[in-house]
Amino acid sequence: MAQTQPGRWVGSVLGPGLLLGAGLGGFVDGILLHQILRWHHLLTARRDADLTANLVADGLFHAATWFAVFGGLMWLWQRSRARSRSFPWPALIGPLLAGWGLFNLTEGLVNHHVLGLHHVRAGAHQTVYDIGFLVFGLLLAVLGTWTYRRSLATGEGVSRDVR
Repeated sequence: MAQTQPGRWVGSVLGPGLLLGAGLGGFVDGILLHQILRWHHLLTARRDADLTANLVADGLFHAATWFAVFGGLMWLWQRSRARSRSFPWPALIGPLLAGWGLFNLTEGLVNHHVLGLHHVRAGAHQTVYDIGFLVFGLLLAVLGTWTYRRSLATGEGVSRDVR
């Protein structure tokens, strides 16, 4: 089996991986924080938003994350079909983690701090939870970037021809 050029696959999974990571990160946020732990809904901090408005907003948020995951999968599928190559899992993990981290950073900064729509967990220590959410997002983004760069440097994301 012939090996492709180093980094050939790695760049082709960056965009789809980031989109998939953002969508999956949104699912973790919505399912874990909104539904299982019930720490907040999308519009919790708005006094004019009742439970129905919050549930509709949560549903629209979940629909958007579903479309992000679907779009990322279709994008990745299209790229894999065009190359007829085996799938480069090591090269995809980095963008997935980075996408999740970028989702957390964006959602945390915009919804928690700029718009004030909700906090991770409202109450006496809400700032600690909000900052912890941002730190977790930053760690995911850094780890994802490191993993992606490592796959570029070591050629781990280089796939082999499928015979």
